[in-house]
Amino acid sequence: MTAHLISVIGSSPGVGKSTVCRAVAEWLAGTGASVDHFEEADIVTRSAFRPVADEFADGAGAVRPETLVACTRAYVAESLRAGRDHLVADALLPFIPSLVAWGHDEDAIAHVVDELARAVEPFEVTVVYVHDDPETALRRAIEREGDAWGDWYVRKLAGSPGTRSVHDLASAAEHLRRESDLTCRLLARSPWRLLTVDVSTLSAREAAAHTRRRLSNVLQFPSVVPPEQ
Repeated sequence: MTAHLISVIGSSPGVGKSTVCRAVAEWLAGTGASVDHFEEADIVTRSAFRPVADEFADGAGAVRPETLVACTRAYVAESLRAGRDHLVADALLPFIPSLVAWGHDEDAIAHVVDELARAVEPFEVTVVYVHDDPETALRRAIEREGDAWGDWYVRKLAGSPGTRSVHDLASAAEHLRRESDLTCRLLARSPWRLLTVDVSTLSAREAAAHTRRRLSNVLQFPSVVPPEQ
C-alpha cells in the first residue's frame, strides 16, 4: 500500500476545513487503515514540531522556512517508523498563509514548497483545497465565533509584515482572494495532486461526502461512499 499524506487547507476561515479534515480522518480510520489525524493546533504540541513552537515563542512571531521543512521531514520519518498508512493533516502543508504573513514573496514561498515536496517523500501527497468566497466565509466565521473574533482576525493580519494592508474585513477578504490565487499557482506547479472542493453550495455533510468520494478515486478504494444528499 502506498502511504498517503492528505493535507486539507482552506481559502479562508469559515469554509469548514477542519470539519472536512475530521470527516476524512474518521472515514479512513473506519477502513481499518493506520491513520494519524494531525489537527491544526497539534503543530505546537507534536514532538516533531517542537522547534516550530520554540521559534515562534521566542518573541520573533515567525518561524524560519528551513525549520518548517526540517520539522515536516521529522514528522514524515516518525510516521514511516510507526507504519502509518495515511496522514490526514489540517492546514499543515504547505504553510502558505503563514509564509505570506511573515513577509516572504512568491519566489521564496515557491522554493519552500519545492523543499517540502522533497521532505515528504516517499508519501504520496494530495492537497484538498476547501474553497468559498472569502467574504462569505468570513461572515460565516464571525457568526460562529462572534464579533470579537472578527476584530482579532483583522488585528492579527494587520500586525504581520506581509499582511499590513489589512485594516477591516473587506480588505481581509481581498487579501484572502490574492492568497488563494497564489496558493493555486504554487500548487499547480508542485508534484502534489490538488482536489479543489467548492463548498459555496454544499452543506458540511455534502462537502464531506463529496471529498470522500473524490479521495476514493485517488486512493483507489471501492466506491462505497453513499450518494450526496
